[in-house]
Amino acid sequence: MLHLLRNVAHSLLNSNNKKIFSDNLLKSIKDRMQLSLEYYSLITYTLVTVFLIGAMLLVAWWFGAKTTNRNKEMPYESGVIPTGSARVRLYIPFYLLAIFFIVFDVETAFIFTWAIVWDRLGMGGLIHITFFIVALLLGLIWIWLKGGLEWGPSMMQRDNDEA
Repeated sequence: MLHLLRNVAHSLLNSNNKKIFSDNLLKSIKDRMQLSLEYYSLITYTLVTVFLIGAMLLVAWWFGAKTTNRNKEMPYESGVIPTGSARVRLYIPFYLLAIFFIVFDVETAFIFTWAIVWDRLGMGGLIHITFFIVALLLGLIWIWLKGGLEWGPSMMQRDNDEA
């Protein structure tokens, strides 16, 4: 925008450069239009997505149940009426499995990315990915030695055998 204003001021002061000013103005307008055309698909995608999400929420609200009763507010457990407290402490470290999955999923994404461009990265890329894999393998070995991979029925069976 400042470039455009500077060109206007320059052309007003120097009337000999009318052709240069018009060329610069057209080029500036063309560049701005090109930039807006590049974002056209992104803006269209965003608007369509927002519209579809809004439409789905509106349809869900419109057709959704508006009434409630005691039976609808009861928790449903496969037809079994719940008894006791839901605040029972269970030894199921499932969150560890989720964290392991995330770590190794990210590792896989990095390794696939490296594999696509391995020929352009050369020896430096090979050294970096080797250190990356070795660090993750050492972490896996450490978790294994600490017993982080032992949970569920096999651990409960082992605890019962030791008792």
